[in-house]
Amino acid sequence: MAAQPVIKVAGVCGSLREASWHRGLLHAAMEICKDSIKGIEFEYVDISTLPFMNEDLEVNGTYPDAVEDFRKKIEEADCFLFASPEYNYSVTAPLKNAIDWASRPPNVWADKVAAIVSAGGNFGGGRSHYHLRQIGIFIDVHFINKPELFVWAFESPPKFDSDGVLTDEETKQRLKGVLLALQSFTLRLKGKSE
Repeated sequence: MAAQPVIKVAGVCGSLREASWHRGLLHAAMEICKDSIKGIEFEYVDISTLPFMNEDLEVNGTYPDAVEDFRKKIEEADCFLFASPEYNYSVTAPLKNAIDWASRPPNVWADKVAAIVSAGGNFGGGRSHYHLRQIGIFIDVHFINKPELFVWAFESPPKFDSDGVLTDEETKQRLKGVLLALQSFTLRLKGKSE
């Protein structure tokens, strides 16, 4: 029996806040992968050190060190899990900035799979999902359609503690479903599914 292929997931958080619920979702995803899903290597990819996207910073086809490091991690990943807060009905400026840097030639997002998770009030950050999906069309990212994960963070029972750690078991199970779908679609796209 052949060994199960291992896929590399890059977790990208659109919030820079240390105790962010979105960072908490990615840390929970890392734990879930480590504890109960075989075949996934999960890496949290920090975007906080990226300068504002500015073509003047590109010199002879090279980028600032922080951008080069970020682009390398995105290029090496097989797929992505975006934790995308909703700011003013859209994605955050840091997330859009990171997407723009990695889409510069050569576009290192291209032809890979992604999923989106979010937390918040009302729609649970859902409007950011749809803007991110629109961006994904241009950068050639293939988003899973289902399951979707919008966490209504202000509803009882509490979903996160004061440090942004995901504590709600039902949400963890839903997050596991997203990760399994991400794994399955990635393997299918790479032609490695059984």
